[in-house]
Amino acid sequence: MRGSQPRTVYRRWLGQNDTVEGRNGADDRTIGVEEELLLVDPDSGVPQAVSVDVIRYAYEKGEVPRGDRDPQVGSSGGESLETELQREQMEVCTRPCASLAELSAQIRWARRAASQAARGVGVAVAALATSPVAVRPSLTPSRRYRRMADAYGLTADEQLTCGCHVHVAVDSPEEGAAVLDRIRPWLPPLLALSANSPFWQGRDTGYDSWRHQVWGRWPSSGPTEVFESFKEYRSTVSGMLDTGVLLDEGMVYFDARVSHRYPTVEIRVADVCLRAEDAVLLAALVRALVDTAVREWRAGVPPDPVRTHLLRLAMWRASRSGLRGDLVHPVTHRAADARAVVSALLEHAAPALIRRGDLETVERLLRRLLDRGNGASVQRAVFTRTRDAAAVVADAVRRTLEF
Repeated sequence: MRGSQPRTVYRRWLGQNDTVEGRNGADDRTIGVEEELLLVDPDSGVPQAVSVDVIRYAYEKGEVPRGDRDPQVGSSGGESLETELQREQMEVCTRPCASLAELSAQIRWARRAASQAARGVGVAVAALATSPVAVRPSLTPSRRYRRMADAYGLTADEQLTCGCHVHVAVDSPEEGAAVLDRIRPWLPPLLALSANSPFWQGRDTGYDSWRHQVWGRWPSSGPTEVFESFKEYRSTVSGMLDTGVLLDEGMVYFDARVSHRYPTVEIRVADVCLRAEDAVLLAALVRALVDTAVREWRAGVPPDPVRTHLLRLAMWRASRSGLRGDLVHPVTHRAADARAVVSALLEHAAPALIRRGDLETVERLLRRLLDRGNGASVQRAVFTRTRDAAAVVADAVRRTLEF
Protein backbone atom coordinates (compact mmCIF):
# COMPACT_ATOMS: atom_id res chain seq x y z
CA MET A 1 0.00 0.00 0.00
CA ARG A 2 2.87 2.31 -0.75
CA GLY A 3 1.63 5.88 -1.01
CA SER A 4 -1.83 5.17 0.44
CA GLN A 5 -3.44 7.87 2.53
CA PRO A 6 -4.28 6.95 6.15
CA ARG A 7 -8.04 7.43 5.95
CA THR A 8 -8.19 5.59 2.62
CA VAL A 9 -6.30 2.72 4.21
CA TYR A 10 -8.77 2.56 7.08
CA ARG A 11 -11.79 2.68 4.79
CA ARG A 12 -10.35 -0.22 2.84
CA TRP A 13 -9.68 -1.90 6.18
CA LEU A 14 -13.34 -1.60 7.15
CA GLY A 15 -14.71 -2.30 3.71
CA GLN A 16 -16.76 0.91 3.78
CA ASN A 17 -16.63 4.46 2.50
CA ASP A 18 -18.40 6.54 5.12
CA THR A 19 -18.02 6.27 8.89
CA VAL A 20 -14.38 5.97 9.90
CA GLU A 21 -14.51 6.94 13.57
CA GLY A 22 -16.44 5.26 16.35
CA ARG A 23 -16.76 1.72 15.04
CA ASN A 24 -15.42 -0.01 18.14
CA GLY A 25 -15.86 1.51 21.56
CA ALA A 26 -14.16 0.07 24.62
CA ASP A 27 -17.27 -1.91 25.54
CA ASP A 28 -17.28 -3.90 22.29
CA ARG A 29 -13.55 -4.02 21.57
CA THR A 30 -13.18 -7.42 19.93
CA ILE A 31 -10.15 -9.69 19.98
CA GLY A 32 -9.01 -12.39 17.61
CA VAL A 33 -6.11 -14.82 17.67
CA GLU A 34 -3.93 -16.37 14.98
CA GLU A 35 -1.91 -19.41 16.06
CA GLU A 36 0.76 -21.20 14.05
CA LEU A 37 1.02 -24.95 14.69
CA LEU A 38 3.53 -27.64 13.75
CA LEU A 39 2.46 -30.67 11.73
CA VAL A 40 4.30 -33.70 13.10
CA ASP A 41 4.63 -37.43 12.73
CA PRO A 42 2.74 -38.79 15.77
CA ASP A 43 5.41 -41.45 16.43
CA SER A 44 8.79 -39.85 15.65
CA GLY A 45 7.80 -36.23 16.32
CA VAL A 46 9.49 -35.12 13.09
CA PRO A 47 7.68 -32.22 11.37
CA GLN A 48 5.97 -33.26 8.13
CA ALA A 49 5.64 -31.19 4.94
CA VAL A 50 1.91 -31.71 4.47
CA SER A 51 0.18 -28.38 5.21
CA VAL A 52 -1.44 -28.07 1.78
CA ASP A 53 -2.79 -31.62 2.06
CA VAL A 54 -4.13 -31.00 5.57
CA ILE A 55 -5.92 -27.80 4.61
CA ARG A 56 -7.35 -29.28 1.41
CA TYR A 57 -8.64 -32.23 3.44
CA ALA A 58 -10.23 -29.86 5.97
CA TYR A 59 -12.12 -27.92 3.30
CA GLU A 60 -13.15 -30.99 1.36
CA LYS A 61 -14.51 -32.63 4.53
CA GLY A 62 -16.28 -29.43 5.60
CA GLU A 63 -14.26 -29.09 8.81
CA VAL A 64 -13.99 -25.31 8.34
CA PRO A 65 -15.97 -22.65 6.45
CA ARG A 66 -14.68 -22.41 2.90
CA GLY A 67 -12.73 -19.17 2.34
CA ASP A 68 -12.49 -17.18 -0.86
CA ARG A 69 -8.99 -18.37 -1.66
CA ASP A 70 -7.49 -21.69 -2.65
CA PRO A 71 -6.18 -23.89 0.20
CA GLN A 72 -2.73 -23.52 -1.41
CA VAL A 73 -2.48 -20.02 0.02
CA GLY A 74 -5.10 -20.11 2.76
CA SER A 75 -8.42 -18.41 3.33
CA SER A 76 -9.05 -14.77 4.00
CA GLY A 77 -10.27 -14.20 7.51
CA GLY A 78 -12.82 -15.41 10.00
CA GLU A 79 -12.41 -18.88 11.44
CA SER A 80 -10.01 -20.61 9.10
CA LEU A 81 -7.00 -22.84 8.54
CA GLU A 82 -4.19 -21.44 6.40
CA THR A 83 -0.78 -22.36 5.08
CA GLU A 84 2.36 -20.62 6.29
CA LEU A 85 5.91 -20.08 5.05
CA GLN A 86 6.95 -23.70 5.57
CA ARG A 87 4.97 -26.80 4.66
CA GLU A 88 5.57 -28.25 8.13
CA GLN A 89 3.31 -25.67 9.76
CA MET A 90 -0.14 -24.16 9.42
CA GLU A 91 -2.08 -21.27 10.90
CA VAL A 92 -5.44 -21.39 12.65
CA CYS A 93 -7.50 -18.22 13.03
CA THR A 94 -10.46 -17.29 15.18
CA ARG A 95 -13.25 -14.88 14.37
CA PRO A 96 -13.27 -11.53 16.21
CA CYS A 97 -14.65 -12.30 19.68
CA ALA A 98 -16.29 -10.05 22.26
CA SER A 99 -15.81 -12.20 25.37
CA LEU A 100 -13.09 -14.46 26.74
CA ALA A 101 -15.57 -17.35 26.81
CA GLU A 102 -16.24 -16.90 23.10
CA LEU A 103 -12.53 -16.60 22.35
CA SER A 104 -11.76 -19.73 24.37
CA ALA A 105 -14.36 -21.70 22.41
CA GLN A 106 -12.97 -20.38 19.13
CA ILE A 107 -9.36 -21.25 19.93
CA ARG A 108 -10.35 -24.75 20.99
CA TRP A 109 -12.52 -25.15 17.88
CA ALA A 110 -9.65 -24.06 15.64
CA ARG A 111 -7.14 -26.40 17.29
CA ARG A 112 -9.61 -29.28 17.16
CA ALA A 113 -10.42 -28.64 13.49
CA ALA A 114 -6.72 -28.55 12.65
CA SER A 115 -6.15 -31.78 14.58
CA GLN A 116 -9.00 -33.59 12.86
CA ALA A 117 -7.76 -32.53 9.44
CA ALA A 118 -4.20 -33.49 10.31
CA ARG A 119 -5.29 -36.96 11.41
CA GLY A 120 -7.02 -37.30 8.07
CA VAL A 121 -3.62 -37.28 6.35
CA GLY A 122 -1.80 -39.25 9.03
CA VAL A 123 -0.14 -36.50 11.10
CA ALA A 124 -0.79 -34.57 14.31
CA VAL A 125 -0.71 -30.90 15.32
CA ALA A 126 1.50 -29.57 18.10
CA ALA A 127 1.44 -26.07 19.60
CA LEU A 128 5.23 -25.78 19.69
CA ALA A 129 7.03 -22.60 18.67
CA THR A 130 10.04 -24.56 17.40
CA SER A 131 10.60 -28.25 16.71
CA PRO A 132 12.35 -30.23 19.48
CA VAL A 133 13.35 -32.76 16.78
CA ALA A 134 15.87 -31.86 14.08
CA VAL A 135 14.20 -30.88 10.79
CA ARG A 136 14.97 -29.43 7.37
CA PRO A 137 11.97 -27.23 6.53
CA SER A 138 10.49 -27.11 3.05
CA LEU A 139 8.99 -24.00 1.52
CA THR A 140 5.27 -23.74 0.81
CA PRO A 141 4.95 -23.49 -3.01
CA SER A 142 3.58 -20.01 -3.53
CA ARG A 143 4.99 -17.14 -5.59
CA ARG A 144 5.33 -14.85 -2.57
CA TYR A 145 7.15 -17.44 -0.47
CA ARG A 146 9.51 -18.22 -3.34
CA ARG A 147 10.32 -14.53 -3.59
CA MET A 148 11.01 -14.45 0.15
CA ALA A 149 13.33 -17.45 -0.13
CA ASP A 150 15.21 -15.80 -3.00
CA ALA A 151 15.48 -12.47 -1.19
CA TYR A 152 16.39 -13.64 2.32
CA GLY A 153 18.28 -16.90 1.82
CA LEU A 154 19.00 -18.87 4.98
CA THR A 155 16.79 -16.59 7.09
CA ALA A 156 13.77 -17.82 5.15
CA ASP A 157 15.06 -21.38 4.73
CA GLU A 158 15.41 -21.94 8.48
CA GLN A 159 12.31 -20.00 9.55
CA LEU A 160 10.23 -22.85 10.96
CA THR A 161 8.85 -21.00 13.96
CA CYS A 162 5.32 -20.70 15.32
CA GLY A 163 3.95 -17.55 16.92
CA CYS A 164 0.67 -16.29 18.34
CA HIS A 165 -0.67 -13.00 16.98
CA VAL A 166 -3.41 -11.16 18.85
CA HIS A 167 -5.63 -8.69 16.98
CA VAL A 168 -7.49 -6.08 19.02
CA ALA A 169 -10.05 -3.75 17.45
CA VAL A 170 -9.42 -0.01 17.46
CA ASP A 171 -11.66 2.90 16.49
CA SER A 172 -9.26 4.48 14.01
CA PRO A 173 -5.73 4.28 12.65
CA GLU A 174 -4.83 7.26 14.87
CA GLU A 175 -6.00 5.34 17.92
CA GLY A 176 -4.01 2.35 16.72
CA ALA A 177 -0.79 4.36 16.51
CA ALA A 178 -1.43 5.80 19.98
CA VAL A 179 -1.81 2.27 21.33
CA LEU A 180 1.49 1.14 19.78
CA ASP A 181 3.28 4.05 21.44
CA ARG A 182 1.93 3.18 24.89
CA ILE A 183 2.19 -0.61 25.02
CA ARG A 184 5.87 -0.84 24.04
CA PRO A 185 7.37 -1.49 27.51
CA TRP A 186 4.69 -4.08 28.38
CA LEU A 187 5.38 -6.48 25.51
CA PRO A 188 8.46 -8.33 26.87
CA PRO A 189 6.53 -9.86 29.82
CA LEU A 190 4.06 -11.29 27.30
CA LEU A 191 6.92 -13.08 25.58
CA ALA A 192 8.17 -14.42 28.92
CA LEU A 193 4.72 -15.80 29.76
CA SER A 194 4.22 -17.42 26.35
CA ALA A 195 7.82 -18.64 25.77
CA ASN A 196 7.52 -22.14 24.30
CA SER A 197 10.60 -22.81 22.17
CA PRO A 198 13.64 -24.02 24.14
CA PHE A 199 14.80 -26.56 21.53
CA TRP A 200 16.33 -26.07 18.09
CA GLN A 201 17.57 -28.81 15.77
CA GLY A 202 17.54 -31.41 18.52
CA ARG A 203 19.33 -29.49 21.25
CA ASP A 204 18.41 -27.26 24.19
CA THR A 205 19.36 -23.71 23.27
CA GLY A 206 19.34 -22.40 26.84
CA TYR A 207 16.65 -19.91 25.78
CA ASP A 208 12.99 -20.12 26.72
CA SER A 209 12.04 -18.55 23.38
CA TRP A 210 14.50 -19.43 20.66
CA ARG A 211 11.74 -18.52 18.20
CA HIS A 212 12.29 -14.88 19.15
CA GLN A 213 15.97 -15.16 18.30
CA VAL A 214 15.28 -16.77 14.92
CA TRP A 215 12.49 -14.31 14.15
CA GLY A 216 14.87 -11.45 14.91
CA ARG A 217 16.80 -12.23 11.72
CA TRP A 218 14.11 -10.58 9.60
CA PRO A 219 15.21 -7.01 8.76
CA SER A 220 12.00 -5.36 9.99
CA SER A 221 11.46 -7.28 13.23
CA GLY A 222 11.52 -5.92 16.75
CA PRO A 223 10.39 -2.91 18.79
CA THR A 224 9.80 0.56 17.40
CA GLU A 225 10.34 4.13 18.50
CA VAL A 226 7.36 6.30 19.51
CA PHE A 227 5.44 7.35 16.39
CA GLU A 228 3.29 10.15 17.91
CA SER A 229 0.75 9.92 15.06
CA PHE A 230 -0.58 7.56 12.44
CA LYS A 231 0.84 9.88 9.79
CA GLU A 232 4.31 9.24 11.19
CA TYR A 233 3.58 5.49 11.38
CA ARG A 234 2.62 5.50 7.68
CA SER A 235 5.68 7.55 6.83
CA THR A 236 7.88 5.04 8.64
CA VAL A 237 6.32 2.07 6.86
CA SER A 238 6.47 3.82 3.47
CA GLY A 239 10.10 4.69 4.01
CA MET A 240 10.91 1.08 4.84
CA LEU A 241 9.15 -0.14 1.70
CA ASP A 242 10.94 2.45 -0.42
CA THR A 243 14.30 0.91 0.51
CA GLY A 244 13.39 -2.20 -1.45
CA VAL A 245 14.56 -4.41 1.42
CA LEU A 246 11.01 -5.59 2.20
CA LEU A 247 8.90 -7.31 -0.43
CA ASP A 248 5.60 -5.84 0.73
CA GLU A 249 3.76 -4.38 3.72
CA GLY A 250 3.02 -7.84 5.06
CA MET A 251 6.72 -8.04 5.90
CA VAL A 252 6.62 -5.14 8.35
CA TYR A 253 7.34 -7.44 11.27
CA PHE A 254 7.20 -4.96 14.15
CA ASP A 255 6.53 -6.43 17.61
CA ALA A 256 3.19 -4.62 17.34
CA ARG A 257 1.75 -2.99 14.25
CA VAL A 258 -1.37 -1.35 12.89
CA SER A 259 -2.88 -4.03 10.68
CA HIS A 260 -3.00 -3.21 6.98
CA ARG A 261 -5.87 -5.69 6.49
CA TYR A 262 -8.20 -5.24 9.47
CA PRO A 263 -9.32 -2.41 11.83
CA THR A 264 -6.99 -3.69 14.54
CA VAL A 265 -3.64 -3.44 16.20
CA GLU A 266 -1.74 -6.71 15.93
CA ILE A 267 0.56 -7.77 18.77
CA ARG A 268 3.07 -10.30 17.44
CA VAL A 269 5.62 -10.94 20.21
CA ALA A 270 4.32 -14.21 21.67
CA ASP A 271 5.30 -17.79 20.98
CA VAL A 272 2.37 -20.03 20.19
CA CYS A 273 1.12 -21.18 23.59
CA LEU A 274 1.29 -24.85 24.49
CA ARG A 275 -2.17 -24.80 26.07
CA ALA A 276 -5.28 -23.11 24.72
CA GLU A 277 -6.04 -21.48 28.07
CA ASP A 278 -2.67 -19.70 27.98
CA ALA A 279 -3.58 -18.23 24.59
CA VAL A 280 -6.80 -16.93 26.15
CA LEU A 281 -4.78 -15.40 29.00
CA LEU A 282 -2.40 -13.76 26.54
CA ALA A 283 -5.25 -12.28 24.51
CA ALA A 284 -7.02 -10.98 27.63
CA LEU A 285 -3.86 -9.21 28.79
CA VAL A 286 -3.27 -7.76 25.33
CA ARG A 287 -6.80 -6.36 25.11
CA ALA A 288 -6.46 -4.88 28.60
CA LEU A 289 -3.19 -3.23 27.56
CA VAL A 290 -4.94 -1.75 24.52
CA ASP A 291 -7.87 -0.52 26.63
CA THR A 292 -5.43 1.06 29.07
CA ALA A 293 -3.40 2.70 26.31
CA VAL A 294 -6.52 4.19 24.71
CA ARG A 295 -7.66 5.67 28.02
CA GLU A 296 -4.22 7.17 28.59
CA TRP A 297 -4.17 8.64 25.08
CA ARG A 298 -7.62 10.17 25.44
CA ALA A 299 -6.61 11.60 28.83
CA GLY A 300 -3.52 13.20 27.30
CA VAL A 301 -1.05 10.95 29.13
CA PRO A 302 2.14 10.80 27.03
CA PRO A 303 3.81 7.48 26.24
CA ASP A 304 6.93 6.34 28.04
CA PRO A 305 9.83 7.66 25.89
CA VAL A 306 11.98 4.59 26.65
CA ARG A 307 14.48 4.10 23.85
CA THR A 308 14.31 1.18 21.47
CA HIS A 309 17.69 -0.23 22.49
CA LEU A 310 16.35 -0.77 26.04
CA LEU A 311 13.26 -2.48 24.66
CA ARG A 312 15.49 -4.78 22.62
CA LEU A 313 17.38 -5.71 25.77
CA ALA A 314 14.09 -6.35 27.58
CA MET A 315 12.89 -8.62 24.78
CA TRP A 316 16.21 -10.48 24.70
CA ARG A 317 16.02 -11.07 28.45
CA ALA A 318 12.43 -12.36 28.18
CA SER A 319 13.52 -14.66 25.36
CA ARG A 320 16.55 -15.92 27.25
CA SER A 321 15.16 -16.73 30.68
CA GLY A 322 11.38 -16.49 30.41
CA LEU A 323 10.00 -16.71 33.94
CA ARG A 324 13.09 -18.39 35.41
CA GLY A 325 15.01 -15.30 36.56
CA ASP A 326 15.05 -11.56 36.18
CA LEU A 327 13.25 -9.54 33.53
CA VAL A 328 13.51 -5.85 32.70
CA HIS A 329 10.83 -3.98 34.65
CA PRO A 330 8.42 -2.13 32.29
CA VAL A 331 8.36 0.99 34.51
CA THR A 332 11.87 1.31 35.96
CA HIS A 333 13.67 -0.41 33.04
CA ARG A 334 15.91 -2.12 35.56
CA ALA A 335 16.38 -5.79 36.38
CA ALA A 336 13.59 -7.24 38.51
CA ASP A 337 12.36 -10.68 39.48
CA ALA A 338 10.11 -12.17 36.81
CA ARG A 339 7.16 -12.58 39.18
CA ALA A 340 7.47 -8.94 40.24
CA VAL A 341 7.35 -7.93 36.57
CA VAL A 342 4.29 -10.12 35.94
CA SER A 343 2.65 -8.56 39.01
CA ALA A 344 3.38 -5.10 37.62
CA LEU A 345 1.81 -6.13 34.31
CA LEU A 346 -1.32 -7.37 36.07
CA GLU A 347 -1.53 -4.23 38.20
CA HIS A 348 -1.23 -2.03 35.09
CA ALA A 349 -3.94 -3.98 33.27
CA ALA A 350 -6.23 -4.58 36.25
CA PRO A 351 -8.51 -1.52 35.89
CA ALA A 352 -9.30 -2.49 32.30
CA LEU A 353 -9.81 -6.13 33.29
CA ILE A 354 -12.15 -5.09 36.09
CA ARG A 355 -14.23 -2.93 33.74
CA ARG A 356 -14.74 -5.94 31.48
CA GLY A 357 -15.33 -8.42 34.28
CA ASP A 358 -12.22 -10.37 33.18
CA LEU A 359 -9.99 -9.93 36.23
CA GLU A 360 -11.04 -13.09 38.05
CA THR A 361 -10.53 -15.22 34.93
CA VAL A 362 -7.14 -13.68 34.21
CA GLU A 363 -5.95 -14.11 37.79
CA ARG A 364 -7.00 -17.77 37.76
CA LEU A 365 -5.32 -18.49 34.42
CA LEU A 366 -2.20 -16.58 35.43
CA ARG A 367 -1.87 -18.52 38.70
CA ARG A 368 -2.12 -21.79 36.80
CA LEU A 369 0.52 -20.74 34.30
CA LEU A 370 2.92 -19.55 37.01
CA ASP A 371 2.39 -22.75 39.02
CA ARG A 372 3.14 -25.08 36.08
CA GLY A 373 5.58 -22.83 34.22
CA ASN A 374 5.50 -21.58 30.64
CA GLY A 375 5.69 -23.93 27.68
CA ALA A 376 9.49 -23.96 27.72
CA SER A 377 9.50 -25.20 31.31
CA VAL A 378 6.97 -27.92 30.51
CA GLN A 379 8.98 -29.10 27.49
CA ARG A 380 12.20 -29.23 29.49
CA ALA A 381 10.51 -31.17 32.29
CA VAL A 382 9.36 -33.82 29.82
CA PHE A 383 12.79 -34.05 28.24
CA THR A 384 14.50 -34.29 31.64
CA ARG A 385 12.20 -37.18 32.53
CA THR A 386 12.41 -39.05 29.20
CA ARG A 387 15.62 -37.86 27.49
CA ASP A 388 13.58 -38.19 24.29
CA ALA A 389 12.70 -35.30 21.97
CA ALA A 390 9.93 -37.38 20.38
CA ALA A 391 8.33 -37.70 23.82
CA VAL A 392 8.39 -33.90 24.15
CA VAL A 393 6.46 -33.64 20.89
CA ALA A 394 3.99 -36.36 21.89
CA ASP A 395 3.32 -34.57 25.17
CA ALA A 396 2.77 -31.30 23.27
CA VAL A 397 0.29 -32.97 20.90
CA ARG A 398 -1.75 -34.01 23.92
CA ARG A 399 -1.56 -30.62 25.64
CA THR A 400 -2.47 -28.78 22.42
CA LEU A 401 -5.97 -30.23 22.64
CA GLU A 402 -6.45 -30.20 26.42
CA PHE A 403 -9.51 -28.27 27.52
